[in-house]
Amino acid sequence: MLISAAVSRAADESPVITELELDDPRDDEVLVRLVATGICHTDLFAPQLVPLPAVFGHEGAGIVERVGARVGKLRAGDRVAMTFGSCGRCRHCHDAAPAYCEHGHHLQFGGTREDGSTTLSCAGERIHGSFFQQSSFATYALATERNVVRLPDLMPIELAGPLGCGVQTGAGAVLNTLHAPAGSSLAVFGTGAVGLSAIMAARYANLGVIIAVDIDPGRLELARELGATHAIDAREGDVAARIHGIARGGAMYAIETAGALASLEASIECLARRGVCALVTVPNLGAPVPFSLLPLLTGGRRLIAVLEGDSIPDLFIPRLAELHLAGKLPIDRLVRDYAFADVARAMHDAASGRAIKPVLRF
Repeated sequence: MLISAAVSRAADESPVITELELDDPRDDEVLVRLVATGICHTDLFAPQLVPLPAVFGHEGAGIVERVGARVGKLRAGDRVAMTFGSCGRCRHCHDAAPAYCEHGHHLQFGGTREDGSTTLSCAGERIHGSFFQQSSFATYALATERNVVRLPDLMPIELAGPLGCGVQTGAGAVLNTLHAPAGSSLAVFGTGAVGLSAIMAARYANLGVIIAVDIDPGRLELARELGATHAIDAREGDVAARIHGIARGGAMYAIETAGALASLEASIECLARRGVCALVTVPNLGAPVPFSLLPLLTGGRRLIAVLEGDSIPDLFIPRLAELHLAGKLPIDRLVRDYAFADVARAMHDAASGRAIKPVLRF
């Protein structure tokens, strides 16, 4: 079928909306008509990782149009959100940890289906798609049964896309990974969509001290409104020392979402003895950085990496939707809507920080 999609042809150029041909769904695939899709920072650096030309987007939400013969949990007309891909066969998928699927890197960043075939073309030219097994910067997307989740009936579909990545990453780090108990202390470094989702989840979990750290006063104020008990401007003074002053002995938990070396160092140094820092991003796309292990070794502190909030999407995304409907996860406070035709401007606003969570509307 013919679709419209935002095609990226160079890492330093904005995507251009182009008419493409999309494959019919295979037996295990789902065709989704997009209603909206979030823009995540992963979409911004993806052209450096994925073969080009390519279509990105991995926070899609829409209506199921067709399902393959082996798809059992979905049917045409279902309202759905799309999320990351997983194979369903490896030991990690069998161990209810699909975010750590042994084939996950290829499924998210390979630009193809698991078997290496592409789903998109333009006048015979191969276009890489299947980004996070969806490529949702398009009017229609092909996904797999494993990475499409049916939404609760009352969940606004135009808000549902970010549940599939940014929101589940931040909220999941608190609720699924750290299992931070009520009354405990948490420092969140970075108040973008992931960090603010962590703060909302921390308020829901009744943490006692929730500290937001950023360099943007407006975002710090929003963090307070969404549940932070304290806000620290990272440009002013020793961040780790200030956190030790707020949470006596240091924070028991920290989440690093900013992707800056100074933030990474402070997120470890701010911890109490035996505290835990959850790392959801890294500086400079994982380039080597100078790093001392001493703060970890001197206090039994732990640094752990978290993918997709340790989510089991079929269970966690509906839970997040229900929390939103109950007023416990007001993700609408993060969203700024853009027409699909304005995808380049929306991506620029995401990169500049002008928008916390841009959402393209179709």
